[in-house]
Amino acid sequence: MNFSPAAGRRLMFPSGKTVVVESFVPAAPAPGEVLVETTRSLLSTGTETICYNRKFDPGTHWDHWVKYPFYPGYCAAGTVIATGDGVVGLKAGDRVAHRAGHRSHAVVKADECHLVPDGVSPDAAVWFPLAKIAGHGVRAADITLGDSIVVIGAGPIGQMTVRWTLACGAGKVIVLDLAEARLKMAASAGAVPLTASADQAAGPIQALLNGARPRIVIDTTGNAAVLRSAFALVADYGTVVLLGDTGSPGSQTLTGDVITRGLKLVGAHDMHNTPEWNNPASAAHFFEFVRGGRFSLAGLNTHHFRPEACTEAYTLATEDRLRTMGILFDWSDA
Repeated sequence: MNFSPAAGRRLMFPSGKTVVVESFVPAAPAPGEVLVETTRSLLSTGTETICYNRKFDPGTHWDHWVKYPFYPGYCAAGTVIATGDGVVGLKAGDRVAHRAGHRSHAVVKADECHLVPDGVSPDAAVWFPLAKIAGHGVRAADITLGDSIVVIGAGPIGQMTVRWTLACGAGKVIVLDLAEARLKMAASAGAVPLTASADQAAGPIQALLNGARPRIVIDTTGNAAVLRSAFALVADYGTVVLLGDTGSPGSQTLTGDVITRGLKLVGAHDMHNTPEWNNPASAAHFFEFVRGGRFSLAGLNTHHFRPEACTEAYTLATEDRLRTMGILFDWSDA
């Protein structure tokens, strides 16, 4: 039986550096759609703080994307409460994850909802979009068994990258960051933590690799200045994967290393879907790895907020980001 609630709530940016809770009336699901009541949504601290603070250059893809009113978020999990005509494979009561924003209810195409299996909590399920994005970077790296890899940045995308690289058979994964708490989270997944900025890490990395340089460096930071350092860290004929999306791409520059040492630069992005790696495929792999204990998320969710505390959440993500990891909005009975 179809059901559409009379009122819903969602987060909205009416302008830069401003977030509010807005009331809305959720639509009834059309044919091929389902209505999902949200349990949790995850704040993507990289993407969303760039949008919230308008921390991007004019003319960039960010500038073309962020128009007001802007509805943030793309990581959510909840329960199907109604289905449109023609929907098969989903029914009311099913737990799903999807790519809608921060809102109490979302109408989603049925084939864009991914069943969450038993043993995977809503707090874990909301991570699947970030795991999917990180997976694009790991696949672009073309990892072979035993590879040495450096991941720059131990934020949410960095944490997911560490876990995928190890699952793909990397030999030693070194992760760089200046936040000890974030490094401990990466170390708990099997990475070698290194407290250093990218521009000061060459010597310590080579010491960890017996004088060698890593064949692959993955930059997850979204900091335009880091790319130059990534070239200096990687081995001759190695690969640098640019996974973190900066709001100032014009500030990213090549160095002489690219041509003199035969380096390869590969970009990776959420939109680079293939038949092998897309939302359904990544969700299925992610949920199976989480349920089987191969992809631990223990300790990654550092903060829970009610939707009405959204200003506090975005302020925290902006001003004290090194203290955060998973910032969750709890929509239960919101």
